[in-house]
Amino acid sequence: MKGETITYIIIICVLVIMSGYFSATETAFSSLNKTKLRALSEKGNRRAALAYRLSEQYDKLISTILIGNNIVNISLASIGTVMFVKLYGDVGATISTAVITVVVLVFGEVTPKSLAKDNPDGFSLFSAPIINVFIILLTPLNFLFTVWKKLISKIIKVKADNKMSHDELLMLVEEVQEEGSIDDNEGELLRNAIEFNDTEAKEILTHRVEIASVEVNDTKESIANIFTETKFSRILVYDENIDNIVGVIHLKDFYVGTGITDKDIKDIMTPPIYINESAKLDDILNKLQKDKAHIAVVVDEYGGTKGIVTMEDILEELVGDIWDEHDEVVENFIQTGENTYSFEGTAEMSEVMEFFDFTTETEANSVGGWVTELLGRMAETGDCVEYENLFIKVEEADLQRILKVSIKQCSQSVDTN
Repeated sequence: MKGETITYIIIICVLVIMSGYFSATETAFSSLNKTKLRALSEKGNRRAALAYRLSEQYDKLISTILIGNNIVNISLASIGTVMFVKLYGDVGATISTAVITVVVLVFGEVTPKSLAKDNPDGFSLFSAPIINVFIILLTPLNFLFTVWKKLISKIIKVKADNKMSHDELLMLVEEVQEEGSIDDNEGELLRNAIEFNDTEAKEILTHRVEIASVEVNDTKESIANIFTETKFSRILVYDENIDNIVGVIHLKDFYVGTGITDKDIKDIMTPPIYINESAKLDDILNKLQKDKAHIAVVVDEYGGTKGIVTMEDILEELVGDIWDEHDEVVENFIQTGENTYSFEGTAEMSEVMEFFDFTTETEANSVGGWVTELLGRMAETGDCVEYENLFIKVEEADLQRILKVSIKQCSQSVDTN
């Protein structure tokens, strides 16, 4: 009787180990890093290649694991019941249920799954050859379950949605960055690429009041002065007013050899490209590439010129600011006193809200446009307006726009009544 009991215990221990193995394998293959496995397999790691192949056949893999785990657990319960009944008689079944349940829960489920979760890649490499043998042995049962699955799928129509949403992609990038697989710069580049298709022209355009432009009948000397002052390589040409853009002059076409071209301005300018303010950046980029152009004129709903978007603006949305030797570093704001800051009117509204830690609903992209909204009219130098705990003063303005504002942050909300 004693020898028989020892045999039962040995069999139970083996079955518990197998139960733990199947549980750990399921967790490992559901949590592993496929990119890492693929990289290892391309370097000649056979186990990694096998693990990657098995992960690509996940339905067959999980079916094998579930079949194996159920066979093991049922056998474990049956043998445990036989052993405890022989040892304790009628109460043996109850004792067996309690003991086997605790053993399977601790050593066959929780512990192995926790260990596999901590190192899924390593365990999947260890497990791959073993589980591959089980897949081969259980092929007939796998085949039956595959046929059953197809039958159920025909009876119960389930629409599979394997596409990742925009937010899920961003969360994935965040998780990969936190794991250390990519650095901050790579993470930022990926986030910019994901958000690229959702960005519209109106979000990155250069406003019409900041456009460097010349009138079609201007003298070549005045055009040369504009090129010199702005250091731009391209300048827009309008007829009568800025809402009627008729062309673009390129620096290399304006200056020929050692001097200014003898050709008429109308003969050297290229036709403009027009886009709607709601146009997506990927569509604008494709259009600029197709037309071999560098600038697109953004028009509003009435056909007026709202601003321009350049190839550089679009690329900066992907890779960040691009600087050349002619760019001047402009600080959007400086501190001028205690809790008081001076902002350029062109400072991005999103940066201002982040700096002062507040949110507001506004269609303005710049702080100058936002202050104009608050005033409800065109601003004049010296105008003041209050918003929550911010006291805002227009330091400099012209007839069309706000050039500079000062913002003081008070310790409590300003009383606007």
